[in-house]
Amino acid sequence: MQEWLYPIGVVLLGYTVLGLTGFGSALVVVPLLAWKWPLPAVVALTLLMDVPASAFHSGLNWRQVQWRELRRLLPGLVLGTLAGLWLVQHMNSRWPLLLLGVYVAVVGLNALRPKASEASSAAPVWAWPVGVAIGLVEMLFGTAGPVVVAWLSRRLPDVQQMRASTPMIISVAAATVLVGMAWEGRLSSGWILQRWTVLIGVALLGVWLGHRLAHRVPVARLRQIICALLVVSGSLLALGAFR
Repeated sequence: MQEWLYPIGVVLLGYTVLGLTGFGSALVVVPLLAWKWPLPAVVALTLLMDVPASAFHSGLNWRQVQWRELRRLLPGLVLGTLAGLWLVQHMNSRWPLLLLGVYVAVVGLNALRPKASEASSAAPVWAWPVGVAIGLVEMLFGTAGPVVVAWLSRRLPDVQQMRASTPMIISVAAATVLVGMAWEGRLSSGWILQRWTVLIGVALLGVWLGHRLAHRVPVARLRQIICALLVVSGSLLALGAFR
């Protein structure tokens, strides 16, 4: 039992963050579990938990989910995942990860400025290249949530719609990546399935707790929390490029 206390605490924390803000589970779970378990297995395990947990989050916020945003992103997302399958074998990920981290942190800082909500919205025509970026980042790094939030923050003025739609897009992105991993035989380990069976209930509980907490937080404060998490996650991604 003592062996499981640390993983259970990490997963509960990570998915409570997901339930509160709509993203961020992988940014908490992956680096903390990697202290105890092998990183490739942790990434696969987290993606396997992200799909049902994010779908559960969207179900709890069904009326706020903006499905048209997924339809716009989906073609590019599939292309980005396919490109990521090839790039993961041929590319050094340090510099793309550094650029991604800096971009996400800058988006968060900009959104924290006064009157950031009055910024012009992003045109739908950019959905294809953004979808490609989401697919690439999810395949290469398993942390596309900040990219999704950076896009939706320019598309959806309602923070609750953004919070509800982000995990829906993440679940689809994670599912496409898992198909690619399964094709390459990276999900055949019984080790991963055993730990998923134990931890998925904890992840769903964390989402529910975060969801309940989110409705007790004022909208303005929730937007600040999301933007601050963007700054922190972007900084961590940039620092991770040098590890």
